[in-house]
Amino acid sequence: MKVLGIIPARHDSSRFPGKPLIDLKGKTMIQRVYEGALKAQMIDTLVVATDDARIEAEVLRFGGKVLMTSAQHQSGTDRCAEVLAHFPGYDVVINIQGDEPLVSAQQLDALLGAFQAPEVQIATLVHPHVSQEDLENPNRIKVLENHKQTAIYFSRSPLPNMHYAKMNAFPWLRHIGLYAYRSSILQALSQLAPCLLEQAESLEQLRWLYYGYPIHLVRTTIETPNIDVPEDVQKVLPFL
Repeated sequence: MKVLGIIPARHDSSRFPGKPLIDLKGKTMIQRVYEGALKAQMIDTLVVATDDARIEAEVLRFGGKVLMTSAQHQSGTDRCAEVLAHFPGYDVVINIQGDEPLVSAQQLDALLGAFQAPEVQIATLVHPHVSQEDLENPNRIKVLENHKQTAIYFSRSPLPNMHYAKMNAFPWLRHIGLYAYRSSILQALSQLAPCLLEQAESLEQLRWLYYGYPIHLVRTTIETPNIDVPEDVQKVLPFL
């Protein structure tokens, strides 16, 4: 199995412009993500996908691979599909978040290991520990699964509704936003039109479920803080 790792990186983040280029103890965030992902044993080729010349220059400076992509992409998935067209012959693509400077190579390999099963088309990570605060936080995405460990639904709400439940707890899962896809599936996903469920929850993965693409769930207990807004930097620095 030949694996292509892609790190989508945009400069114009609405909540934190220039985020990939911030300094984190002497290295930019994009360099830390790249170097962390390089440690994954199952990734054969790693490339940053960007639409910004400043990010391209920084990746080239530290010796990484980078590809300039269209500025019109609405999602990291679409950007990954464009990159894949330049790298034929790869069986699986992993989409690595560019705001995870503490990215775990162990997590990346665990996710990619799911593709040893031929029926897996898309895989993502879930965390089995969900607090009450997580349930109430719309930025913490909750996941429902079936008996085959594939996703039934992703939501910002604490599904299912427990009004009629005879128990106080439920085996909730929290989504960790890391995806891998078989190459042919990634190409197909990039051609799908948005659906109402996706627009209602602002969750792209609901488009895939709506059109019938199963998403396999891989459990992880590893959790590393990401950087969404400037205040998050202080949460990451002690771990570097």
